Amino acid sequence: MKQFYVLRGLTWPFRYLFSLLKRKLGKLDVLRIEVFVVLGNDTHLFVKGRVVEAYKQSRPSDKQNVFHNILATLRRYAGSSVPDAKIELSLGDRKIILITDEEGIFERYHKIGNEKEKMANTVQFSLVEEEGLKAEKSFIEKSVLRFQKTFPRAIISDIDDTIIISKATNIQEKFWLSVSKNAYTRRPFPGVSGFYRLLSSNGDYPVFYVSSSDWNLFDLIKDFMNYRNIPRGPILLKDHHMSLRNIWKSGGGSHVHKVDKISFLMNFYPKLNFVLIGDSGQHDPEIYAEVIQKFPGRVEAVYIRQVGAVDESREEELNALLPANKIAWVQNSTEAIEHAKQHLGL
Repeated sequence: MKQFYVLRGLTWPFRYLFSLLKRKLGKLDVLRIEVFVVLGNDTHLFVKGRVVEAYKQSRPSDKQNVFHNILATLRRYAGSSVPDAKIELSLGDRKIILITDEEGIFERYHKIGNEKEKMANTVQFSLVEEEGLKAEKSFIEKSVLRFQKTFPRAIISDIDDTIIISKATNIQEKFWLSVSKNAYTRRPFPGVSGFYRLLSSNGDYPVFYVSSSDWNLFDLIKDFMNYRNIPRGPILLKDHHMSLRNIWKSGGGSHVHKVDKISFLMNFYPKLNFVLIGDSGQHDPEIYAEVIQKFPGRVEAVYIRQVGAVDESREEELNALLPANKIAWVQNSTEAIEHAKQHLGL
């Protein structure tokens, strides 16, 4: 989808100016706050979301045909993001103003200032209604995800061609799957739910998902996980902001983005050790090798689903970084489950 990302980058000035013009003329629809992530630790809170014009989207079902799914995809991507909107974040007794960027995204890495903030279990997001801006709801409340105890392990997993069949190495097939299927008709790899539930003790241990899909697919991925009984966890997707850094790292950019997201999680939760799960279709083996070197002693095991022909040089690079019984190159979930039971004491 490289062409799609470049096109978004080249057209964002026009989309940005069009949104500002609609706001000035009072033509913006009612606005929706979509909250993606709310994470907390002892010292910081991290939130991310976006503001978009509220669009009507029927709930997906396994009865919907290709035509309905294509229309739903068009609605998802046609939703207009709203730049320069103000969001009031309420944390404990503090009010914090966030401003959306040119893609309608808001993000805050906030240093916790007092005990009330540290103990807050929920946060609220409210749109600051100004001229031309009207909120769909008065506020959105979200729980803060904290991990107050130690766990035997946490999991960080890729999504495309690791959990969900995406055909990521074939642009045409991936595009058709993306537009013609929905959360209930996309297919997981057999046995994925059982494998992830085994590793996470039926969802009790922390699970994080890091993908190069964009934020427009957040609701689809979340619904897919729920429907397929895959353990819930924060979903960190890829930003497509207009900048030289983001445009020119397309293709190789997924590598940088995923290393950044995994590094953030490891730094944000320094007491957690992780199992990394991915596939060999793109850059996961190289990404995980870099992570192991960057965070020695923090990776318990790595599972890579083999896609296509075996590349011995790629395997050797990753295999050299952990004991032989901690790296598993598997063809399916059955092999992964057998390895985990034998080598992780499950």
